[in-house]
Amino acid sequence: MYDAERGLFDLRQGRPLYVSGSSDDGSEPGVLLATVDTLSQRTLETLGRLDTAPRLVVTHHRAHAMGLGNGGPSRDVSLGLNGATAPEQILRLCIAAGRFDAPDLDPRPATRPESSGLMLARLAGLLPAIIGVSVNGRGAGGLGSGLASGEILSVTAAQVEALAADERVEVTHVSDGPVPLEHAEDARFMVFREGNSFREHVAVLIGDPAKWPDPVPVRLHSACLTGDLFGSLRCDCGEQLRGSLRVFTAGGGGVLLYLAQEGRGIGLGNKMRAYSLQHTGLDTVDADEVLGFGDDERGYRAAVEMLRHMGVERVLLLTNNPNKVAALRDEGIDVVERKPLFGTLNRHNLPYVKAKVDRAGHWLTDMLAGVRSPD
Repeated sequence: MYDAERGLFDLRQGRPLYVSGSSDDGSEPGVLLATVDTLSQRTLETLGRLDTAPRLVVTHHRAHAMGLGNGGPSRDVSLGLNGATAPEQILRLCIAAGRFDAPDLDPRPATRPESSGLMLARLAGLLPAIIGVSVNGRGAGGLGSGLASGEILSVTAAQVEALAADERVEVTHVSDGPVPLEHAEDARFMVFREGNSFREHVAVLIGDPAKWPDPVPVRLHSACLTGDLFGSLRCDCGEQLRGSLRVFTAGGGGVLLYLAQEGRGIGLGNKMRAYSLQHTGLDTVDADEVLGFGDDERGYRAAVEMLRHMGVERVLLLTNNPNKVAALRDEGIDVVERKPLFGTLNRHNLPYVKAKVDRAGHWLTDMLAGVRSPD
């Protein structure tokens, strides 16, 4: 599994990676791959020098959005490049909305090593799409020299699968310090780092923890650069963030967990791609599917570990999201009460809020009716 973790770094740096199958006897060809998000012309030419033609591998979400369902409802799909010969053309093939002509793309179910490459791309926080070349044997097409020199890292599909299946989230308290805020001068920031990812999270403590109410008011807030910092009108995140701080101050304290999972877990770059797709008329869920993601890629195990570190076991949760309530309860945190937290509707965020209700079951019908919660 350690080599698979190293593979995450190599893929983020744009380096090719070799993923072998269950054996080296050729019965299950391996694949030399690179992610579309970091693909360079040089890497694409390296892949093109091997014995077989490079193929594009996408998730079943992306395949469904393209109108290619032959891989099955939950199978990743391998495609021909449909004439794309440059990294920019391949990227457009991965993020363009609309249906595609299946015969031109030669779709087939992805192999185990190809699907493993997709897993690594997702774990690395990249667009879930890879370019891969099937390789019959580690020495094919000059691959052996790259592996022998260490220029190309080799991992097994089993190692990648073990890494992806490891649902442990280990957080370490890194540092903390006082940060007086506009609406809460007695605030303290605690920084936590995930031991098995690239993420850092922040717990914002309002008031003296020894005097917090029981249950403790808590908000799980996923980072939103556009809304939290710049006041974007496309979402209600900034209002929810500031509204929760006012609730904590008025009620005697509480804690906001600021989680590093921008764009419901797809990252800032992909969030901007999704915004561009939404501008054409897609809702939030469909735009994410076009990019190859599920309807919500977030997880809340880090939040649970942060609460445990602070000794918080009973919470009044400020949320409109049933998944957050379930996630905490499933991990043994007692959600004693839930408090809604609404923003202000406008013509820019109305489709976003409607999608939350219609596609994700969020408790926002009162907001859609024009009712606001008290600050």
